[in-house]
Amino acid sequence: MRRRFFSGIAAVVAVGSLASVLSGQSAPASKSAKPGDLDGYWTNATFIPLERPAEFASKDVLTEAEAIAYQKKRELQENSQSKQDIHYDNVLWQTENYSKGVVDRRTSLIYEPADGKVPPLTPEGQRRADARAAAARQRGPADAAEFRSLGERCISWGNDGPPMLGATYGNNLHIVSTGANVVIRHELMRAVRVIPLDGSPHVGPRLRSLNGDPRGHWEGDTLVVDTTNFTDRTPFRGPPATTRGDILSSASLHVVERFTARSPDTLTYEATIEDPNVFTRPWKMSMPLYRHVEKNAQLVEFRCVEFVEDLIYGHLRKQ
Repeated sequence: MRRRFFSGIAAVVAVGSLASVLSGQSAPASKSAKPGDLDGYWTNATFIPLERPAEFASKDVLTEAEAIAYQKKRELQENSQSKQDIHYDNVLWQTENYSKGVVDRRTSLIYEPADGKVPPLTPEGQRRADARAAAARQRGPADAAEFRSLGERCISWGNDGPPMLGATYGNNLHIVSTGANVVIRHELMRAVRVIPLDGSPHVGPRLRSLNGDPRGHWEGDTLVVDTTNFTDRTPFRGPPATTRGDILSSASLHVVERFTARSPDTLTYEATIEDPNVFTRPWKMSMPLYRHVEKNAQLVEFRCVEFVEDLIYGHLRKQ
């Protein structure tokens, strides 16, 4: 694998100054776009963590000075890889050609519950978590391919959602509207979601998939996507530096997403996550999407090789 990025990238996020990005002001709009037009290339890269860090437990919005300091801190963390961290070079892989920023100065993507945290688990959710942890302790990491992560097996990194939580790198996506469908194509892992807009009902309960069964409709300039029929292996995964990796769900997961045009080149992505088998209450998150406005924007092909990190670095990790 190698670092993925846009050719000749000049994302709208990078057009404005750091101060304007942190204050939530958008860069100049592309002349061809109009509110409600989702078609185009977008990025959802951000330094805002999914859940509110302990250091900001008492506040949901940072001052501008705090936001600038937090962004510098996160950039330093990404660029200060330990020599003992046997991995690819984070500076090459995680640094994009545009600023990830701390847009709107929020301290977490989750805004409901008010504490900015994923809700506590139900008793059934805790039982599932305990069973998964116990099973992991009883097997070796290479006992069988199905014991490795979906990302290592080149099936799903988890960033495509729903909900879309972003990724460590390659936070680029392409939205295409055909009239009958909206298609969302992600750069990372080549994930594609096809969202029907024909008003048809969800498929029957016996048909399930990792990304569920989506159905979309328009409410003004907002695309609303209702997704059900998940499996119990659906991955909740965002950037490991800002999203914990133990968030799980069941086949009862229900996600409602809203893509709302805030300007010709800015979308607000919102998701409501509900799973009565796992979470004690629904929770909501929101993040910005920015349009790539350069003429030659495109997604670069992502070539995934199963278990590539163990193939390259496994012997070093054992030393």
